[in-house]
Amino acid sequence: MSANDIDKPLEVFKGTAWQAETVKGMLEDNEIEAFFGNEIWGTDARWDTAPGNAGAVRVYVQQEDFETAKIVVERYYEDIPGDF
Repeated sequence: MSANDIDKPLEVFKGTAWQAETVKGMLEDNEIEAFFGNEIWGTDARWDTAPGNAGAVRVYVQQEDFETAKIVVERYYEDIPGDF
């Protein structure tokens, strides 16, 4: 692992803009700093914003928060209706 990788944020979620905003809020409610990536693509390329696609909005957290953040994201998936 290089010195640059130590501070590199990690992607913890990707989905539509609405989903990403919800997950970011859940992370912040759990005192985990989170931020977006690719939010412009999520609005400009609406045909490609399904979860996991190239146009999805990504949510990132610091490495030290990653394991806890994954638990929060798992709770998000448990709480939403339907299959994802």
